[in-house]
Amino acid sequence: MGNPKGFLEIKRKEAGYRPVRDRIGDFGEVEQTLNLDDRIDQAARCMDCGVPFCHWACPTASKIPEWQDAVYRENWEEASQILHSTNSFPEFTGRICPAPCEKSCVLALQKSPVTIRENEAAVIEKAFEYGYIKARPPKKRTGKKIAVIGSGPAGLSVADLLNRAGHNVTVFEKDDAIGGLLRYGIPDFKLDKGVIDRRLELFVEEGIEFKTNQDVGGNVSFTELEAEYDAICLAIGAMKPRDLPIKGRELEGVHFAMDFLKQQNKLIRGDEFTKQERISAKGKNVVVIGGGDTGSDCVGTSIRQKAKSVLQIELLPKPPEERKETNPWPYWPETLRTSSSHLEGCERRWSLSSKEILGEDGSVKKLTITQIEWTKDEKGQFKMNEVPGTEETIDADLILLAMGFVHPVHEGLVNELGLELDGRGNIKTDAKGQTSNSKIFCSGDATSGASLVVRALDHGRKTAHAIHKYLGA
Repeated sequence: MGNPKGFLEIKRKEAGYRPVRDRIGDFGEVEQTLNLDDRIDQAARCMDCGVPFCHWACPTASKIPEWQDAVYRENWEEASQILHSTNSFPEFTGRICPAPCEKSCVLALQKSPVTIRENEAAVIEKAFEYGYIKARPPKKRTGKKIAVIGSGPAGLSVADLLNRAGHNVTVFEKDDAIGGLLRYGIPDFKLDKGVIDRRLELFVEEGIEFKTNQDVGGNVSFTELEAEYDAICLAIGAMKPRDLPIKGRELEGVHFAMDFLKQQNKLIRGDEFTKQERISAKGKNVVVIGGGDTGSDCVGTSIRQKAKSVLQIELLPKPPEERKETNPWPYWPETLRTSSSHLEGCERRWSLSSKEILGEDGSVKKLTITQIEWTKDEKGQFKMNEVPGTEETIDADLILLAMGFVHPVHEGLVNELGLELDGRGNIKTDAKGQTSNSKIFCSGDATSGASLVVRALDHGRKTAHAIHKYLGA
């Protein structure tokens, strides 16, 4: 530990966001960066605890005290090596991770945890700047061939580690570009897509083969893949969105959040859409149904598209500002989260249920909602009850459904394979990551259910180790 009194002498300092009036005019990343001296000071705040709860809370088990010390000593190469030892993509998590590590930092007891996530992003950018991160193809090849279906965070982690082990890895992606959720599900103002492309260029140099527009189970025969490859990993995500089965759902102007976000990311890339295809919030009263991260991304995107108004509603009660006694440190705080998008001009409401969508000439115009309260039944299970006399109708020209995802898409590949599913509709795997077909592994959200990018990254690494052992290489 470079400065034993750093946490006493130096206050937490965040880089913060670009001014609202500037950032809502473009889709550039909203987060700013600290100068070098301030960043080193922030790393110096790490206490090097006897029991590093940050390490415990991080899904990748990042060796946080070790690389914080390397930052303090300005040894960016060492810091990068330590980060990469548990995480293939620190540049992603350094931007979009909700940082469970910081919530479990001992200094969080004083509401001033180390800026771990920002420090991580700084390490990787410095490592790229100084040329420490470069292509390192394996010196020997095993001759084993692995097909990875899906190129999201889990699939890319699987591909990275198996390629480093010397196997021949081919990644199949049904979309027109590699990245999965990272590419099309996260707005550019949170993750610039050049950050993804920079890493993919290294992967290509290292020998990973990428094939886009490859819908396995559709235009690509799974039977042929199974015959050609020694092992197959499904990393297809949990992309079946939760729908809203109420009257008026079929009206024009009601869309799933991912369709809206994906189209905007393609527009930034230069793709063109017809007036009929375009999902635009410009000049409209936008209602985002769902209070999570995807809903927040819809808020920020709608504001940048010049929406007239943006309202985000949530079925659950408003979370508390502070931890409850039943939710102690170092566990994840079940408290109110406010994103950069929420700060840009958005109304938020909680404990609301959507009752009916009203329209004119086939297009959505209004949404009927009612307040609800949550109680517990005799079995202790939560029960939703409408509050009499609270029904109201609000303006809504565009409704975005951001209520989460239920399980992987079953239509097509999953149904064709006939793999065993768990009670929630996810692909069932054993402790080794194998499905009911021993040659087929599954990784990430497709087997765990929708979760954090950082969890998918870590699960991909675990699956890669299991596949390597299965191949006996």
